[in-house]
Formats: sequence, structure tokens, C-alpha cells
Amino acid sequence: MKFIGAHVSAAGGVENAPLNASKIGATGFALFTKNQRQWVAPPLTGKSIDAFKKNCDEFGYTPAQILPHDSYLINLGNPDKEALEKSRNAFFDEMLRCQQLSLDRLNFHPGSHLKKISEEECLKLIAESINMALERTQGVTAVIENTAGQGSNLGFTFEQIAFIIDLVEDKSRVGVCIDTCHAFAAGYDISTPEAFEKTFLHFDKVIGFKYLKGMHLNDSKKDLGSRVDRHENLGKGTLGLEPFQLIMSDSRFDGIPLILETPDDSLWPKEIKMLNEMQG
Repeated sequence: MKFIGAHVSAAGGVENAPLNASKIGATGFALFTKNQRQWVAPPLTGKSIDAFKKNCDEFGYTPAQILPHDSYLINLGNPDKEALEKSRNAFFDEMLRCQQLSLDRLNFHPGSHLKKISEEECLKLIAESINMALERTQGVTAVIENTAGQGSNLGFTFEQIAFIIDLVEDKSRVGVCIDTCHAFAAGYDISTPEAFEKTFLHFDKVIGFKYLKGMHLNDSKKDLGSRVDRHENLGKGTLGLEPFQLIMSDSRFDGIPLILETPDDSLWPKEIKMLNEMQG
């Protein structure tokens, strides 16, 4: 079974995210557990935590169907010592919030070298940051999202992600989220059945499907290998609908949150319905 949803609003409290997901017919969802534009946020209250869990139970959302996302401000590979510490503290706080909400994964963008250190040095800092967060929390898997490779962002090749995973001490608590738009922009063709199969055979060889803990289903405004991260609604971009039909008919993508981050959220109910029809 596939868990299909979108990154829904948690405005007014995290407990509202399951309600917003249910309204669009989602069987899975993503959320921010705090304001993603701020470094520091007030702690979650017991009332909010209890209400979130209650609403998840009421609408049938288990942790396996939920893919929280951390703040975009965080850079776990920042070459500046003070900025890196700030990011690490913020990431730990996000992991702790997931633990408090009984969620079992946290999706994040790995980091950027800012053209100040080598790629390898940056990847080592990212792995070190993950290890520090895992040591201080329990039960939450750090889920590395592939990037489009825009600017100095790392994680745009499967090999870079595998390098990070190799340095994570607790392999049972590290995973991967594949964003279809990011993959295509980074140069991984998934637009035809042949290219799709080649790309995911390569993914399985380099990283392994055992690490796949979620996906972001986005069409792309930009072309293959553009290294530009611009999401588009399904079927309206350069990817077209075929990759999403292939994902929906492939059992390798069962049992994980498949999350829309497409720009026109008014289309989410329609897109979720279409994806569900694709899986028959």
C-alpha cells in the first residue's frame, strides 16, 4: 500500500496538520513541527502533543505515513564553526520534536559547502552532525533528501548520499527521501520506463532501497540536468505523468509517505485522487 499526501499546513499548532491532510483525501502527509523561517521556536506544549496524537489516531495516520521536514535554514555542513553549531542545535531541536510527537523520521536537506571547503569535508561535517543528533535522541530516523545540486548544495548524487550514510554510526536510524524534481534536475532521468528503471537500479546499487523512507512527488519546471530546483504540478512540467505512473505501479515504493510539494496546493485533492487511481 502507498501513503499519498502533501506537505500540509500546521498553522495554529501541529495538531492541525492531520486535520488538513484528511480534508484533501491524503493517506499520508508532511509538516513542519515549528516555523521553518525561524531558528528558535517555543517548545511544543503537552496539550499540542496530545492533540496531534489524538488527531492522527482519529484519521488513521501512523508514523510510517508521516514525513516531517526540518527548517530550510539549517545547514549541517556549514564551514563556519558558529553557524554550524547553530544549525546542529536547531536540528537536534527538530529531532526532539519528532520524538515528542512519536514520529519516527525527520526529512532534511543535507547541507552546503558555501564554496569555502571541499565537498568531502562538507559531507563529513554532515555525517558528524547526524551522529550528534542521533546520540541525543531516540526512535527518530534522520532522512537525507536528495537535492537538485543548485549552488553549493550537496546530496545531488547518490554517491554523495551513500558517502554520508557510510559515516553514520547507527545505520538503523538513517534513511533517504527521493524528490523526483530534484533527481531530474540533478541529471537522473526518470521520464521514460527505461530511464526510470536504470536510475533506480543505480539507486539500489549505490544506496539501497532499504534506506528509502519517503519520496517527494514533484514535476519539474526545468530540464534534465539543469541543477535548478523548481517544482511544478504533476503533468505540467518537463517530467510529465509517466514517472508518477511508474512509481504508483512499483511495489518498491510501498509503505512510505509519498508527498506532494507541488506549487498549486488547490490541485492537491485532484493530484492525490489521480495518484490513487494510478495504483489501481
